[in-house]
Amino acid sequence: MFSTERIYLRKVTKEDADTYHKWRSNPAVMENTSPHLDVYTREDTENFILSIMKSASSKSYVIQHRENDEPIGIVSLINLDYKNRNAECIIDLGNEEYWGKGYAKEAMNELLKYSFLELNLHKVSLRVFSFNERAIKLYERLGFEREGEQKEQLFRNGSWHGIIMMAIFQNKYVE
Repeated sequence: MFSTERIYLRKVTKEDADTYHKWRSNPAVMENTSPHLDVYTREDTENFILSIMKSASSKSYVIQHRENDEPIGIVSLINLDYKNRNAECIIDLGNEEYWGKGYAKEAMNELLKYSFLELNLHKVSLRVFSFNERAIKLYERLGFEREGEQKEQLFRNGSWHGIIMMAIFQNKYVE
């Protein structure tokens, strides 16, 4: 269901806590994904993993490299609203070795396919930091459009940055 030639997506399990904690502890990873740059304990991460596993309003998947079976990231639908058929998506490629090689695009494509063809969602949205140009270009290539921006929402590296809201609709999604 969730696979390409290079990756497959599998449900997050409690055994993923160590790997996810390593990613959450990497400043380079968190720079582009976390507004707070918090430092988490191993217990915090384990509790977070358990909470998303039990949540009725989220679905989270580890991005697994097919060739070496290595976990390389996580992709999620959060704030799932089945009545209004929308959700927010999040992706973190925790393993820097796989950045810039198309893995995020493959994982997002699989998540969007699931969102629109299986869950029959109307809209999938996301938030991205305005300085993360590589991610913004990826989302635009996938069909996401800008809906707005929270200006000067984030102070990072000595200056203010916005948080851009983007969305893609089921009728605009092209598999």
